Formats: sequence, C-alpha cells, structure tokens
Amino acid sequence: MPLLLFDLDNTLLPRDAAYLAWAQDFLSEHDLPPGDVDWFVTLDGGGYVPRSTVLSAVRRRYGLDVSADFLIAHYRRGINSHIHCPPRHIEALRAARAAGWTLGIVSNGGTRPQLEKIRRTGLSPLVDGWVISEEADCVKPDPLIFEMAAQRCGIAPTGDWAEHTWMIGDHAPADIAGAELTGLRSVWLHHGRPWAESGYRPTLKAAGLPEAVGQVLAARNAPSPRPGARSDRPLRKAAAGVPGRTTALVGARSGARPAVAALDLASASVSATTGPVREPVPAGGPGVRNRSGGFAVIAEAHTDTGAESGTRAVGRPGPAADGLRPAPATASVTAAAAAAQ
Repeated sequence: MPLLLFDLDNTLLPRDAAYLAWAQDFLSEHDLPPGDVDWFVTLDGGGYVPRSTVLSAVRRRYGLDVSADFLIAHYRRGINSHIHCPPRHIEALRAARAAGWTLGIVSNGGTRPQLEKIRRTGLSPLVDGWVISEEADCVKPDPLIFEMAAQRCGIAPTGDWAEHTWMIGDHAPADIAGAELTGLRSVWLHHGRPWAESGYRPTLKAAGLPEAVGQVLAARNAPSPRPGARSDRPLRKAAAGVPGRTTALVGARSGARPAVAALDLASASVSATTGPVREPVPAGGPGVRNRSGGFAVIAEAHTDTGAESGTRAVGRPGPAADGLRPAPATASVTAAAAAAQ
C-alpha cells in the first residue's frame, strides 16, 4: 500500500492564520493598537521563533505585569481556539484513503501542542499514524523521522518502501529536503512563494493541499526519486513486528513535471474506515486505524519548553512501542530546528 506523509502546520492546518487571529485578539483584549499586528507577525517568524522569545518580547514591549506561564497559557488557548482543519483538506484526506493510500503526519514541534492540534482538529481518526520531533528525539530533515512515521503507519521502512512514499509540506529545508534525503517523492506547497533552494527541489509543486493530493493521486507516471537518492539503505535499527506491505505504484524518471489537474474533491468517495467528520476522538478509538495512540500516552507524560514546538527532545519511545529507537541525543534540539511550522 502506498504511503502519503503530511507536514502539520501550514500544510494540513492553517497555523499562521490561527496565530494572526490570536495576535488580533491579544491586542484587542489589552486595548493595544490594532496596527501592531504586523509587529507580531514579523516577530513570530512563521512559528520558527521560540515561544519564549516571542512572548518575552511582547511582555517587554507593552510592560505587561504577567508571568511567562500566564502568557504561554494565553497563547496556547488562543491558538487552539482558532486552529481548524479546512473541510477541503478533510475531503482530500478521505479521497486519498479511498484511493488506497496509507496516511501519516510528520511534524517538527513540541509534543503536547502538536498532539493537541491533531486531536482538536479531528485529524487523529483520519490518518494511520504520526510522529512529532520532540517525543521522537529526531527532527526533519533527518531521514530517521520519516522511517519512524512509516513504522507508526504500519509500513516497514525496508526494501523499496521509499519508492512508494510521498511527502507533502510547505517548508523546504524540513519537508522537501527531508524527502530528498530519504528518497521520497514530494509536493511543495508554495503558498505563492518562488522556489529558492538550489541544492534540491520537489517532485511537484502545488498552491494548496487539495491540489497537492490530487497531483499525487494522479501521478501514476510521476518521476521517481532523483538518481543518487538512497531509498534502499538499511534501517539504523531493524523494524520489528510490523509486516511489510507492497504496492504496484509506478515510478518513472526524475525531473519530469507532468501536468495534472487538481483533484475534484467535491465528488471524491469517502472511505468507510474514516467515518463522518465529528468531534475529535482519541487515537486508537473505535473505527480508527491510527497506530500512534501509544505515543500520545508517552507524550502526555512530558511538558514541552520554550518554543511553540519545544526547544528540546524528550520522551524517546522504547522498542516495545516503536520498533525503532533513535540514536542517542548528543545535545538538546535547537529551537530553530524543532520549531513548529
């Protein structure tokens, strides 16, 4: 079965829009100039600046006599009150599932905030698994995190698994470079931006998620990973206890850019395994294929620090939970590398 992996922030979820809405609410609640929202957006850096840096700057700028904990709690509530998964994105996921794809999420970020987004937006019953960099002790673009994602989705990342796997994301250095290093094909969500990297490039480009999924589903003759991308290398630790799956997904030469139309998601059939859209349910609940529920339990035993996505990696899963154990951490993960997108 082919595997389709997704980034979370600004790919599946419009994270920057939620941040903007929180900033506007904050200014309104404190009777501050509405025009300062541009300052908030610049300071945020698309979510890659640690939350501790952002909120400390906010406190100093406005002379707020509140604690850092108060501000981070206010921020979390605000983001979560505005974050949502657009209906067209849900339709795209269902269309991919109906077409026979296994679905997973690969997110750089802090475990608790990212996991809460997955659950609150109803994504958990729509995908087969996920991995978040903090709890995995591994950050995109490291190929290991993509291997872990495959494992958690029930696909053994061995043999030619990468030839049948795609990655969709908006952040070139993490999502597209990671796909390149792992030997995956990729779709870059450009959001109106030009491609600026010279050392690698995505297989395809799309303006938004529904178009990207449509391209993947239509890409029966899409280019294979570029020559030299290693898709058959052994795992750092062999995956245990997960049966391998095979697929007849066809690859072709690299470099081609087939012209494919966006998927007509309005008429896409809905897979019986996902069920109707409803309030978020815990991963692994009735009718849910998601295999990451055990990691949610592990994750909730830890508290993230600093950045929206966390500034350090904690809570590495053991072999009984994952079948893969990351290499021992050599240092704390930097806020810039681990920050949510």
